[in-house]
Amino acid sequence: MKILVLNGPNLNLLGSREPEIYGRETLDDIEVLMRARAEQMEIELDFVQSNHEGELIDAIQERRDWDGIIINPAAFTHTSVALADALRAVALPVIEVHISNIYARETLRHHSYIAPVAWGQITGFGYRGYRAALHLLHQRISEAQAEGEAESGA
Repeated sequence: MKILVLNGPNLNLLGSREPEIYGRETLDDIEVLMRARAEQMEIELDFVQSNHEGELIDAIQERRDWDGIIINPAAFTHTSVALADALRAVALPVIEVHISNIYARETLRHHSYIAPVAWGQITGFGYRGYRAALHLLHQRISEAQAEGEAESGA
Protein backbone atom coordinates (compact mmCIF):
# COMPACT_ATOMS: atom_id res chain seq x y z
CA MET A 1 0.00 0.00 0.00
CA LYS A 2 1.33 3.43 -0.98
CA ILE A 3 0.13 6.68 0.60
CA LEU A 4 1.21 10.20 -0.27
CA VAL A 5 1.38 12.71 2.60
CA LEU A 6 1.19 16.27 1.28
CA ASN A 7 1.84 19.40 3.31
CA GLY A 8 1.20 22.90 2.06
CA PRO A 9 2.65 26.35 2.65
CA ASN A 10 4.39 27.33 5.88
CA LEU A 11 4.16 23.85 7.40
CA ASN A 12 7.93 23.66 7.07
CA LEU A 13 7.91 26.16 9.96
CA LEU A 14 6.02 23.90 12.38
CA GLY A 15 7.56 23.87 15.83
CA SER A 16 8.48 27.54 15.69
CA ARG A 17 5.48 29.08 13.91
CA GLU A 18 2.76 30.08 16.38
CA PRO A 19 3.30 27.12 18.70
CA GLU A 20 0.25 28.13 20.74
CA ILE A 21 -1.85 27.24 17.66
CA TYR A 22 0.22 24.59 15.88
CA GLY A 23 2.15 22.97 18.73
CA ARG A 24 5.87 22.41 19.16
CA GLU A 25 6.19 19.35 16.92
CA THR A 26 8.08 19.96 13.71
CA LEU A 27 7.12 18.52 10.34
CA ASP A 28 10.18 16.26 10.68
CA ASP A 29 8.81 15.02 14.04
CA ILE A 30 5.49 14.21 12.39
CA GLU A 31 7.22 12.42 9.53
CA VAL A 32 9.27 10.26 11.92
CA LEU A 33 6.12 9.29 13.85
CA MET A 34 4.23 8.55 10.64
CA ARG A 35 7.02 6.47 9.12
CA ALA A 36 7.37 4.37 12.27
CA ARG A 37 3.64 3.67 12.30
CA ALA A 38 3.51 3.07 8.54
CA GLU A 39 6.33 0.54 8.77
CA GLN A 40 4.34 -1.45 11.35
CA MET A 41 1.36 -1.36 8.98
CA GLU A 42 3.44 -2.22 5.89
CA ILE A 43 2.61 1.08 4.18
CA GLU A 44 5.01 2.96 1.94
CA LEU A 45 4.80 6.70 2.59
CA ASP A 46 6.08 9.60 0.56
CA PHE A 47 6.19 13.02 2.23
CA VAL A 48 6.05 16.19 0.18
CA GLN A 49 5.96 19.71 1.57
CA SER A 50 5.88 22.75 -0.63
CA ASN A 51 5.05 26.40 -0.41
CA HIS A 52 4.16 26.26 -4.12
CA GLU A 53 0.75 25.13 -5.31
CA GLY A 54 2.04 23.73 -8.60
CA GLU A 55 4.56 21.47 -6.86
CA LEU A 56 1.76 19.94 -4.77
CA ILE A 57 -0.34 19.41 -7.90
CA ASP A 58 2.62 17.77 -9.64
CA ALA A 59 3.11 15.44 -6.66
CA ILE A 60 -0.55 14.39 -6.82
CA GLN A 61 -0.44 13.74 -10.55
CA GLU A 62 2.87 11.85 -10.39
CA ARG A 63 1.42 9.44 -7.80
CA ARG A 64 -2.03 8.99 -9.35
CA ASP A 65 -1.55 5.22 -9.32
CA TRP A 66 -0.92 5.12 -5.57
CA ASP A 67 -3.56 4.04 -3.07
CA GLY A 68 -4.43 7.23 -1.19
CA ILE A 69 -3.51 10.73 -0.07
CA ILE A 70 -3.32 12.49 3.28
CA ILE A 71 -3.19 16.23 2.73
CA ASN A 72 -2.74 19.23 4.96
CA PRO A 73 -3.22 21.92 2.35
CA ALA A 74 -2.67 24.68 4.93
CA ALA A 75 -3.71 28.07 3.50
CA PHE A 76 -4.41 26.46 0.10
CA THR A 77 -7.44 24.88 1.82
CA HIS A 78 -9.28 28.16 1.49
CA THR A 79 -8.01 29.30 -1.91
CA SER A 80 -7.06 26.47 -4.23
CA VAL A 81 -9.60 25.25 -6.72
CA ALA A 82 -6.63 23.90 -8.71
CA LEU A 83 -5.53 21.64 -5.85
CA ALA A 84 -9.10 20.37 -5.41
CA ASP A 85 -9.30 19.71 -9.16
CA ALA A 86 -6.06 17.70 -9.08
CA LEU A 87 -7.37 15.57 -6.21
CA ARG A 88 -10.67 15.06 -8.03
CA ALA A 89 -8.84 14.10 -11.24
CA VAL A 90 -6.79 11.30 -9.67
CA ALA A 91 -9.87 9.87 -7.90
CA LEU A 92 -7.95 8.46 -4.92
CA PRO A 93 -9.30 8.37 -1.38
CA VAL A 94 -8.18 11.58 0.35
CA ILE A 95 -8.21 12.64 3.98
CA GLU A 96 -7.78 16.34 4.71
CA VAL A 97 -5.88 17.07 7.93
CA HIS A 98 -5.49 20.31 9.87
CA ILE A 99 -3.42 20.69 13.01
CA SER A 100 -5.58 23.50 14.35
CA ASN A 101 -9.37 23.52 14.44
CA ILE A 102 -10.03 25.65 11.37
CA TYR A 103 -13.67 26.13 12.45
CA ALA A 104 -12.63 27.74 15.74
CA ARG A 105 -10.46 30.29 13.95
CA GLU A 106 -11.08 33.28 11.69
CA THR A 107 -14.14 33.02 9.45
CA LEU A 108 -11.99 32.99 6.30
CA ARG A 109 -10.58 29.62 7.44
CA HIS A 110 -14.00 27.96 7.71
CA HIS A 111 -14.32 27.21 3.99
CA SER A 112 -12.42 24.33 2.41
CA TYR A 113 -12.16 23.74 -1.32
CA ILE A 114 -10.63 20.35 -0.48
CA ALA A 115 -13.45 18.99 1.71
CA PRO A 116 -15.85 18.24 -1.18
CA VAL A 117 -13.26 15.98 -2.84
CA ALA A 118 -12.04 14.33 0.38
CA TRP A 119 -13.36 11.18 1.99
CA GLY A 120 -13.14 13.02 5.31
CA GLN A 121 -11.52 15.78 7.30
CA ILE A 122 -9.65 15.69 10.62
CA THR A 123 -9.18 19.07 12.24
CA GLY A 124 -7.95 20.33 15.58
CA PHE A 125 -6.07 17.34 17.00
CA GLY A 126 -2.54 18.58 16.37
CA TYR A 127 -0.03 16.08 15.03
CA ARG A 128 -2.36 13.27 16.15
CA GLY A 129 -4.61 14.02 13.19
CA TYR A 130 -1.98 12.67 10.81
CA ARG A 131 -1.81 9.40 12.72
CA ALA A 132 -5.60 9.10 12.75
CA ALA A 133 -5.69 9.79 9.01
CA LEU A 134 -3.13 7.06 8.38
CA HIS A 135 -5.18 4.48 10.29
CA LEU A 136 -8.46 5.47 8.68
CA LEU A 137 -7.05 5.56 5.17
CA HIS A 138 -5.35 2.19 5.67
CA GLN A 139 -8.65 0.72 6.81
CA ARG A 140 -10.58 2.19 3.87
CA ILE A 141 -8.05 1.02 1.28
CA SER A 142 -7.83 -2.45 2.84
CA GLU A 143 -11.62 -2.79 2.82
CA ALA A 144 -11.80 -1.66 -0.82
CA GLN A 145 -9.07 -4.11 -1.81
CA ALA A 146 -10.85 -6.96 0.01
CA GLU A 147 -14.12 -6.10 -1.74
CA GLY A 148 -12.34 -6.02 -5.09
CA GLU A 149 -10.82 -9.45 -4.46
CA ALA A 150 -14.19 -10.86 -3.38
CA GLU A 151 -15.87 -9.47 -6.51
CA SER A 152 -13.18 -10.91 -8.78
CA GLY A 153 -13.42 -14.30 -7.08
CA ALA A 154 -9.82 -14.20 -5.85
